[in-house]
Amino acid sequence: MKITHTEIYRFSIPMEPFVIATGTMHFAQNVLIRIYTDAGIHGIGECSAFPMIVGETQETCIAMAKDFAAILKGKDPLEIPERMNDLLGYADHNNTIKSAFDMALFDIAAKNAGLPLYKFLGGQKRTIETDMTIGIDTPEGMAATALKYKSQGCRIIKIKLGKKVHDDIERVKHIREAVGKDLTLRLDANQGWSFDDALFALGELEKYNIEFCEQPMRTWYDDKLPELNVNSPVKLMADESCYNHHDARKLINSQSTTYLNIKFSKSGGILEAQKIHEEALQTGVKCMIGSMLESRIALSANLHFALASPNVEFFDLDTALLGHLVDPVVGGLTYNGYFLDIPEEIGIGAEADEFFLEKCESWAV
Repeated sequence: MKITHTEIYRFSIPMEPFVIATGTMHFAQNVLIRIYTDAGIHGIGECSAFPMIVGETQETCIAMAKDFAAILKGKDPLEIPERMNDLLGYADHNNTIKSAFDMALFDIAAKNAGLPLYKFLGGQKRTIETDMTIGIDTPEGMAATALKYKSQGCRIIKIKLGKKVHDDIERVKHIREAVGKDLTLRLDANQGWSFDDALFALGELEKYNIEFCEQPMRTWYDDKLPELNVNSPVKLMADESCYNHHDARKLINSQSTTYLNIKFSKSGGILEAQKIHEEALQTGVKCMIGSMLESRIALSANLHFALASPNVEFFDLDTALLGHLVDPVVGGLTYNGYFLDIPEEIGIGAEADEFFLEKCESWAV
């Protein structure tokens, strides 16, 4: 089997403004690719650029996608490690757009095998329940949003923090008082605190029964993570500090964190995500599968990976529920409240809506 050409789409999804510690997003800066083969099989992949986190924009993703498509043309898509090494040999980093190519290659491989992706990866169905994320707002506004989610059956709330530490404490206080003691609360500071602020905030927030706190400090303070981890009464989860399995190994060996957050936009896709999961599995460190602002295409790939990864115990796959104003996807994962399921279609099982694609700027390489 050989790759004949690749289609690249500017896959912008309008959404309600979403605020985190590092900025505000008004639309999902996504890129969609479809890799075609001479066997009549094509694979689909999607990535969501989050420049304030990963450093890639929609424009850089599109530019690199054109180069990557040219590199892969005429090569065997079933040799996934070799193909991803081809891309690495051309350009380091650029993990967000690489994840779209990785995803499309796995889609082709699973379709060629006649299997849903989770079965191709060796997985099986299990119960998957996502959290719902609340962007930064006033304490009263965030509490009102939490109550709305609770009324809709949500049982796990993820709270974005990382602004002024005393205001952050008030945000959590208001939310816990509003929703009561039964809901699970998670925190995500998105690198917003200093070491001293993190130590103070986590000490103050322990009484609100917090499951864990993601990425309390900027990655350049990773050398202080072991000290924070041993002194924090709230368990830590490394997110932006963990891009690849080497990061995972270093974080685990230095006892810097309790949990790891795996995202394809950081790992470069499924292949490296599997290696992170393996590092964690060897030491019993539990993982979360997270996301940026992907549509249900990439979220479906996330879910397939999670179903094949027994050490993934936490699920942050709510982005399609977070204010996307359109759903440009046919097929793919479905939400039953906050429980997720995936169809038994071969491959990823999701496709872009052709009517939506007609409005997208596109290129063929």
